[in-house]
Amino acid sequence: MHNFVFHNPTKVLFGKGTIQHAGKELAFYGKRALLIYGQNSANKNGLLHTVKGSLTEAEIEFVEHGGAKANPTVEHVRKGIQIAKSEKIDCICALGGGSVIDSAKAISAGALVEHDVWKFFTGKKSVKNALPLIAISTLAASGSEMNSGMVLTNQHTLQKFGFAHRLLFPKVAIMDPETTYTVSPQQTAYGAIDSLAHILEFYMTSVQNGTVVQDRYMEGLAMAILESCDNALKNAEDYEARSSLMWSAALTLNGLSSSGLGKVGFPMHLIEHSLSAIHDIPHGAGLSIIIPAWFRYQAKHIPERMSQFFSRIFGITGTPQEVSEHGIQILTTWLTNSGAPTTLGEVGISTAEIPRLAENALPLAKVWRMREYDQKKIEEILQLCG
Repeated sequence: MHNFVFHNPTKVLFGKGTIQHAGKELAFYGKRALLIYGQNSANKNGLLHTVKGSLTEAEIEFVEHGGAKANPTVEHVRKGIQIAKSEKIDCICALGGGSVIDSAKAISAGALVEHDVWKFFTGKKSVKNALPLIAISTLAASGSEMNSGMVLTNQHTLQKFGFAHRLLFPKVAIMDPETTYTVSPQQTAYGAIDSLAHILEFYMTSVQNGTVVQDRYMEGLAMAILESCDNALKNAEDYEARSSLMWSAALTLNGLSSSGLGKVGFPMHLIEHSLSAIHDIPHGAGLSIIIPAWFRYQAKHIPERMSQFFSRIFGITGTPQEVSEHGIQILTTWLTNSGAPTTLGEVGISTAEIPRLAENALPLAKVWRMREYDQKKIEEILQLCG
C-alpha cells in the first residue's frame, strides 16, 4: 500500500426529509445565494419549490440560474459567473445531479477570478478560492456531491474535460433517496454505470499489491451497485435500493476507494468524454459502450487483476483468462439487461468516426497525464465497440 493523505471535508445529511435543512445549512456560509438547477425535473417534482421555501425561511436571498444540461456546458457556467458577480453572490446552492453540481463548482471558482473559467480545465490556471457551495443531490451517479471534481463540455472546441481541486469540495451534501424515485429507469441505470465505472477504473488501473482493504471495499461497492440497480429498476420506490445506490455513488469517488493505490487513471472516462463531447450522448450510455471494449482490450494485459475481481463478485472459477472472459460476458449482459447500449451503432455513431473520436481524446489524455493512450491505442479500443 502506498502512503496517502485522505481529506474529505464535506458534511453529509443523508435520509428522508433532509432537503428541508438546505436553508439552515447554507445560512452558515452566506446570505445571498445563487440557486442552480437543471432544466425540468426539479420544478416538476416539487423539489425546487421545497428548496426555495427552505432558503426563504432561513432569510437567504437568492437568484435563480436554471437550465444546466445533462452534459454541462461552459456557456451555461459563464452565464452563471456573470450573474454571481453582478448580483454579489456569496454562496451557492446546487439542486440536481452531477451536471448541476459540476456547473455550480465551476461557477463557485469562476466567480472569484477575472480570467475565463475554461482555463481551469486546460491546466492554464489553478483555483485559488471558491464561493461556499452546498449540493443537494437528486441522482445517484457521479458522486460530485462529495468530491472535489467537476466536468464541463466546451461546445465550440468539442472538448469535455475534467478538473479537480481541494477547494471545490461542497461544504454540505444533502442526499434524500426519495428524491430519486422519479428518476427514469434509463437514467437510473446510467447513473449506476457511472458509479460502477469509477470502481472499475480504480481497481483495474492499480498495479500495487497488498491493497486488501481497498480491494474488498471496491468489490463490495460494485456488488452493492449491481444489486441495488436491479432492485430499483424492478421497483422505482424501493427505498433501500435507492439509498444504496445514492450512498454508493458518493463512496465510489469521495477519495476512500483510491487511497493507498498509488497512481490510478480514468481510461474509460477519457474515451467516453470524446463520445459525449462530439455527440452529446448521456455519459452513462457512453461508458456502457466503452466498458466492455476496454475490458476486452485489457484482458490479455491484466488477467490476474481482472480475474480476481470477477471471481469475487460473480463467483466464477477457472484460469485467469477464462474467468476474465466469462466475467466480461456477465458484465456486458448486465449492461444490456439494464437497457444500456454496448455498441457505437446503438447510439448512432459510425465506426468510420473512430479516428476522429480517438484524436479528440488526445488533448484530455495530455491534461490527465495519460499519454500511454495514444491515437493507435484508443482506436483499437473503439474498434471493439463496433
